[in-house]
Amino acid sequence: MRKLRFRTVFSRMLLLQSIAAFAVILLIGGTLLTVVRVQNIQAVQAMLYTKSQAIDDALEAGAPFEETAGAIAEDGGYLIERIRTKGSVRSCYSDPKWEPYAAYSLENTAYSRVASGASAMGDFCRGYFDKADMPILTLCRSIAAGEETALLLIHTDLSDLNRQTREMMLWLVSMSLLSFLGAVLLSYYNTHRLIDPFVEINHIVRCYSRGDFSRRINIKGRDEAAQLGRSFNEMAEQIKDLDDTRRSFVANVSHELRSPLTSMKGFLEAMQDGTIPQESYPEYIDIVLGETRRMASMVNDLLDLSRIESGMIELHYETFDINELIRRTLITFEARLTEQQMEMEVRFAQEQCFVYADSAQIGQVLRNLIDNAIKYSGKGQTICVSTYSVRREVYVSVKDNGVGIPQEDIPHVFDRFYKVEKAHTPSPTVGSGLGLSIVKRIIEQHGQTITVRSARGRGTQFTFSLERASMMKRMTDGGKHDEE
Repeated sequence: MRKLRFRTVFSRMLLLQSIAAFAVILLIGGTLLTVVRVQNIQAVQAMLYTKSQAIDDALEAGAPFEETAGAIAEDGGYLIERIRTKGSVRSCYSDPKWEPYAAYSLENTAYSRVASGASAMGDFCRGYFDKADMPILTLCRSIAAGEETALLLIHTDLSDLNRQTREMMLWLVSMSLLSFLGAVLLSYYNTHRLIDPFVEINHIVRCYSRGDFSRRINIKGRDEAAQLGRSFNEMAEQIKDLDDTRRSFVANVSHELRSPLTSMKGFLEAMQDGTIPQESYPEYIDIVLGETRRMASMVNDLLDLSRIESGMIELHYETFDINELIRRTLITFEARLTEQQMEMEVRFAQEQCFVYADSAQIGQVLRNLIDNAIKYSGKGQTICVSTYSVRREVYVSVKDNGVGIPQEDIPHVFDRFYKVEKAHTPSPTVGSGLGLSIVKRIIEQHGQTITVRSARGRGTQFTFSLERASMMKRMTDGGKHDEE
C-alpha cells in the first residue's frame, strides 16, 4: 500500500508542498538577510558621515587635523586621510593593519584622480585600493583646508560586519533547515491524512467487486474527505440493501416460478399418461391457465419496471379528469369487490378535477393501488378512494382497512422486489413485490411524490400528487371546463 501511495497522488502532493515550503523559506531567509545587511551598511555609512562632519567642524574651528582625525581614528579603528589640491597626503590611524594602505596612498594618490573617482563613485565606495586583504568601505568628501579645498577619506574595515553577516546566514540556514523539516513533516501528515481515505476507498471498492459489501470507511473529521466517506458509506449501504433485495427476489421468484411449473408439469403428465380422466380435463386446464396467467403477470411487471427505469417509456401528457379515470378504473374491479363482499367509498372534493399527466400511466398506478387494497383487506371491508386539490396540485388517496404495514417495513415498501409478507396473510393472490415499485417510478417520472401511512390493524393509505391542469392547458387540449 505504501509503494502504491508514493507512485500516485501522495508523492506528487508531498513533493509539491515540500518544494513550495522550501521556496518560501528560502525567499524569506534571503530577503531578511539582505535587509539586515543593507541596514548595517547604511548604519556604517551614517557613522562615517557623522565622523567626517565632526572633523570638518573641528578644522573650521581651527583645530589641528592630526589631533582631531587621530582621536577619531583611534576611537573607531579608522584610517583617515586628507589629500590637498597639490597632492600632499596626511594619514591618521592607530591600528597597524592600516600601514600598508597609508603607504599606498602616499605613493599613488593624486588629488585630481581621487576627486574624479569620487565624483564617479559617489560619497561611498569600495575598491578604492587596487588590492586589499580585507573588505573596506571608504567615505570621500570635500572639506576646507585653509584657503584651499581638500578631500577627506575615511576608510573602515567591514570584516566584523561580514562576519556577523555570515553568522546570521548560518543561523538563517539552520533555522530554514529546521523549518523545512517541520514543513515536510507537517506536509507528510496532512497529505497522508488527505490521501488515506481515497486509498481506503480503493481497497474497499476492490472488496465490493468481490461481492463483500460489509466493509465501511472509517470517518474522521468534517472535511471534504470525511464528507466523501459518509457519502460512500451511504452508497455502500444502498448497494448492500439492493443486493440483499435482489438475492431475496431471485429466491422468491425462483420459488414462485418453480411451484406453478412443477404443478403444471404434474397435471400435464397426469393427463398424458391417463391418470387424470378425460372428462376432468377442463377443470385441470383451468388450473394450468390460472398459473400461466400468474406467471405472465409477474413477467409483465418485470418488463414494465425495466422499461420505466431505462427511460424506454415516454410520457404522453394530456389534460383529463382524474375523477372520471377513477370511476372507470373502479368499474374493472366490480366483480372482485362483489366476490369479496367489499364496499367502495368514493370521496371527491369536486365533481370534476382536471390534471395534466399521462392518463395511461396514472391508470396503471390506480389499478396497482386498488388491487393491493383489495388483496390485503378482508371480506366485508371498505376501500376509500378520494381526491382533493391544494393550490397547483391534486392529491389522490387510496385507503384500505386491512392489517396494515409494520413501521420497520414502511421505508422499504417502494423498493424493488420488496415483499412485506409478515404484514399480510400469505395467499395465492400475493404478488411479486413489483407493483409499488412500478407505481413510485411512474409518479417520479411525472415529477410528483407518493407517500404511505399505515398502522397495525388500522389499514394502509397511499397518497400521490399530480399537477393540476391550468385553464391554458385545458384550452390547449380542447377542454370546455372552467377553472375550479
